[in-house]
Parts: sequence; C-alpha cells; structure tokens
Amino acid sequence: MQKPLAGRVAMVTGASSGIGEATALALAEAGARVAIVARRRDRLEALAGKLEALGAEPLVLAADLSSVDESQRVVHETESRFGRLDILVNNAGVMYLEPVAEADLDRWQHMLQLNVMSLIASSQAALPGMRDRHDGHIVNISSTAGRVANPNGAAYSATKFGVVAFSEALRREEYMHNIRVTVIEPGVVETELRDHIGHEAVQKSINSWAESMRQLQSRDIAETILFCVTRPSHVNINEVLLRPTDQER
Repeated sequence: MQKPLAGRVAMVTGASSGIGEATALALAEAGARVAIVARRRDRLEALAGKLEALGAEPLVLAADLSSVDESQRVVHETESRFGRLDILVNNAGVMYLEPVAEADLDRWQHMLQLNVMSLIASSQAALPGMRDRHDGHIVNISSTAGRVANPNGAAYSATKFGVVAFSEALRREEYMHNIRVTVIEPGVVETELRDHIGHEAVQKSINSWAESMRQLQSRDIAETILFCVTRPSHVNINEVLLRPTDQER
C-alpha cells in the first residue's frame, strides 16, 4: 500500500529535538523526503541516520534561523536538492519568559526574530515554487500562548499571536493558488523549550506547573501535523488547538 506522502518533499525547522524531530520522523514514515534544519549539526546528523533507515533521503541543513537570509537559504537549498518543496513546517522557536519590567530586551529581540520573522521569511521563500505547481502546504507552530496572554509571557505571546495572525492572512492570500496553511497551537509539551527561560524564578514556577500534569509528547504534535498534511487537496485544516487533558488555561 502506497504511503500517503510518497513523492512529497518536506522541510522541518527546529528539527534537532522535540516537536521538530518527531515531525521529521512522522513525515518520513509516511513516505516523504525530508530536509531537516537547526543549529546543532551533530543532532541533525543523528536524526538523519534514523530518516535514512525510513528511506527519507534526508537533507541536513545547519543554519541559524534568526537570520532572514538563512531562513530563505534553507528553502532554496531544499528545492535545489529535491526539485520542489511541498510541505514546510515552521517549528523553530524559543520561549523567553520574564516580567516586562525586568526583561532582557536583547533576548526578546532574538525571540521575535526567530519566532516570527524566520517563519515569515521561510514561508515567503517557499511561495514561488508552490504557486508554480499550484500546490503546497505551510504548517506554522504557534501555542496556547497565541490564544491566552499570561503574566511573564508578554513577548512570547506577542510572537505566538503574531504567528496565528500571519498564518490566517497568508491563507487568505494564497488559497486561490491551492496553497494550504495550518497553524498548530499546542499547550504544555514535554520538550527542551522551557530550558531556554533565563529568569530563574519564572523557570522554576512554570516547570512546577508543567510537572503537575500529564504533558503532551512531541509525537502527539507530530501526529497532528501528519493528519493535517495528509488530508485531500480540497481540505485545509486552518487551525488546531490542543492541550493536555490536565491543562486548564
């Protein structure tokens, strides 16, 4: 039986761990050839070995996606290697949580650049090829923080609300080219994301909260993404919000 993504090419950013790694594996299992992007080449090489075992013909692209140029380069290199890019999963991001009054603005500037501008730049770079083929799917990873803004999360929520808004505007601009856009909004996921928090008290508090519940796993998000990108061409799942059963807000 043919795999649902046989013949398709995907690119996953932030693929060195967590949701990105799980998504690359899920897409490969479904038959896609996969380009994997992150800063940590050693992690990417390890993942590439797993993808090769699945027949995914992986392309390893080490890049600092806080650079707009790098965000576009990896799309062009994927297209150069495989001749096309059908599925773009914009997953790379960081979460810096701290009170506004004490915020390290350099950290926040980096977060805005990576969480928002990187995603915009990669999406823009993918559009010409998708338009030419009249086919493509862009998946953007947001968060429940893109729905609910909490204390200590002002800038992080600003980035994730921005991802939701950008995704909807992009969908409305590109639907006539048969380009689908999906935004995924996970709640608490057991990943490295909380390790980025530089404010010790806030990190301790959010880790305690997360550990009080049965957290989502990276594979849960990957399976959600896989479901969205394997729908028939006339179906565009615009938005998926998912939380652990134990998460109230």
